Order: sequence, then structure tokens, then C-alpha cells
Amino acid sequence: MHPRNVWQAMARPGFLLSAWPWRSLAYLVTGAVAGAVTLVGIAAAVAVGGVLAVVLVGLPLLLLTALAGLPVAQLERLRLRLVDRDPATGRHRQPAAAGLRAWLTTRLRERATWQELGYALLFAGLLWPVDALAVTTALALPLATVATPLLMATVGDGEEAKVLKQWTVTTWPTACAVAVLGLLLLALGAYALGLVAGARAELARVLVGTPREGDLGERVVELTRSRVRLVDAFEAERRRIERDLHDGAQQRLVALTMSLGLARLDAPPGPLADQLAKAHGEAGKALEELRELIHGIHPKVLADYGLEAAVDDAADRSAVPVDVRLELPGRLPQAVEAAAYFVVCEALANVARHSGADRAEVTGGHGDGRLLLQVRDDGRGGAAAGAGSGLTGLADRVSVLDGRLSLSSPPGGPTLLRVEIPCELTERFA
Repeated sequence: MHPRNVWQAMARPGFLLSAWPWRSLAYLVTGAVAGAVTLVGIAAAVAVGGVLAVVLVGLPLLLLTALAGLPVAQLERLRLRLVDRDPATGRHRQPAAAGLRAWLTTRLRERATWQELGYALLFAGLLWPVDALAVTTALALPLATVATPLLMATVGDGEEAKVLKQWTVTTWPTACAVAVLGLLLLALGAYALGLVAGARAELARVLVGTPREGDLGERVVELTRSRVRLVDAFEAERRRIERDLHDGAQQRLVALTMSLGLARLDAPPGPLADQLAKAHGEAGKALEELRELIHGIHPKVLADYGLEAAVDDAADRSAVPVDVRLELPGRLPQAVEAAAYFVVCEALANVARHSGADRAEVTGGHGDGRLLLQVRDDGRGGAAAGAGSGLTGLADRVSVLDGRLSLSSPPGGPTLLRVEIPCELTERFA
């Protein structure tokens, strides 16, 4: 596995022969150059803007100076790729509307802009001299000592050489020994460059990027929030459909059924009366099917009285006798109640269709911050979640609420479906 950053590269034996020392050097050299340019640019903008502010011309320039951290931070995120292959992303929000005004308003109000400006000032005032000092220290002394024999042969006419103008070497064996020492110092300097470059990169990532650990954490938080919003939107849409069917289509079918019934009573015996009777019967069946559909979307008893009453109602309508022992001291969140209810209904439907059971039971309750439901039957067993039972979709629906669905169904039975959903009571019964 190739190293992802300079820290991982330094922990391996082949660091000195790899490209990472050169990447570290390039990172620090470009940092020194970019920092010096940033210092000159910010100083010039502040000076010119301050002078021209008396005639209001410099105010826009001072405003742009406040946004100087944006390009500096973007450059830093690009330079990070020299010593860290993990991409660093910015923390800016997308403007709510198009246009320069919306963009400026968003940028000036968000924390990331001012944090990047602070980094630009730190970069211009302190960090780039550190980069330059690290490069000079790690390379000047080692290269000077390595070049001792060359200096002795050229400048010293083969008789002497001054190392960094501090001490004099007069013999060739000493000059060669100093050169070997310089090679050792050059190796230590490569590691020193890696250390400084790694530390600088971590600081830049924390201040103007997203830390590796924080990146995953923030994405998990955002995914959790978006999942909650999706569940809430689904429940709101479900309630709207239920309301429209109940107050719209159902009422129209009731009126149509009544009109057909009255017309049937007024019509004389004959083919017309027979057709009206047939239409009246079909309208009645359509009304019954619509009521079943509405009940399947979200039964009124669940909305009015909660999960316990809705499970009792589902058990009464089951083709297989069902014993219910469900103890809930209060109401649960709507999404939890809906998911739990449909799990129970699907499980009871599977019992009636596939299990050959004589009896089933639904047990459970709320405790320790979670809802626990168990559906058991005495059927033949052998059920599987992926065998067309519909349980895969139910497991997905439960997982959206951070819940778990498990199935135990050995051949010969019994079958046990277990559901756990973390939640808190929204209302306690008196």
C-alpha cells in the first residue's frame, strides 16, 4: 500500500529514496514564496485602501481585503496534495441565490471566511518565515559540509577550505570525513523537512480544510440529518395523500354510491334497473377497496390512539388468531409508530399466507430508550428475508430510524421476527 501522506512515508525504510523528501521540500519552498507574496499583497491592499478610504474609493478595496483568505486558503488546499494525498475540502456554504450580492452576503456571514482570513494573516506574518528557515537550516549546513572537498580543491588550492566560515579544514582526510558527515546531516535534514512539512500540512488542514477525522464525522452527521429530514418529508407526504383520499375521492365515491342507490329505487323494473343495481354494487366495492387502501396507508386508529391500539386492530383483522401483549406507557414519534405498525402488519400477512400457523402473538414494549417488538408464530418455519417475503423493504425502513430487524425461522418453526428501534416517548399516558 502506497503512503497517503508524508507521516506514513517517514515511517517506512525507503523514505530517503522516495519522492517524499522532494515533495516536502517543494511544499515548504512554495509556502515561503506564496507567504511572501501574500504579505506584500495584503500590506499593499490595506495601505492603499486606508489612504483612499477618506474619499470612499478605498472601502471596496478594504472589503476585498477581508476576502483575501479565500484564494490563500484555496491555494493551501491545492498545495496540500504535495505532502498529503487525501483531498481537503473547504467549509463554505452554497449561496441561497445566484448573483454577486448573494455570494458576498453568504461569504461575509459565514465563519469559514473569517477563519481563512485569520490563516492568511498567520501565513503572511509567521508561517512563511518558518518554511524558509526550515529549508535553509535543513539544507545549508549539510550541503556546505558535503561540498568541503570541492571547496578545498577549487577555492583553497588544495591546501585548505572553510566550512560555513567557522572552521578551517587543511587535510584531505579531514575534508572527506566532513563530507561524509554532511551526507548524514543531509539525511537528517530530509527527515526534518518531512516533519516540518507534515506539521504545516496538518495545521493548514485544520484551519482551512476539513480534518480527516472530522470529514467523516461531519458527513455522518449531515447524512443523519438528511435521513431524518427525508423520513419527516415522507411522513408529511403520506399524511397528505391519506387526507386527500379520505376527504376527496372517498367522499365522491360515497356521494356516487348514494346517487346510484336513489336512481336504482326510482327506476322501473327492467334492464335499466339491472344496470343501475350492478353499477351500485361496483361503486360499493370500489368504496370498500378505497377504505382498505386508506387504512393501509395510515389507519386512523394509529393516528388517534397510538401503536398499541393499532396493533390490536391489526390482530383483530388477521386471518390467523393473534395474541397481543404490548405495553406502551405513552406515544412514540410518528415515524416510529408508522414503521412499527407496518412491520407488524407485514409479519401477520406473511403468517397468514406462508407459515401454515394456527396461532401467532405480538409482544413488546418500550424501555431503555428503545421500542422492542416481537412477532412469533407456530408455523412450519423456513422463512427467509430475501425470499419474496417483503421483509427486506421493512428492514430498510427500520434501518432508516437506526433500528434493527432480525428473523429466526428454522425449518419446522417457530418463526420469530424481532424489531428494535431507538426512540423516546413523546407523550405519556395518564
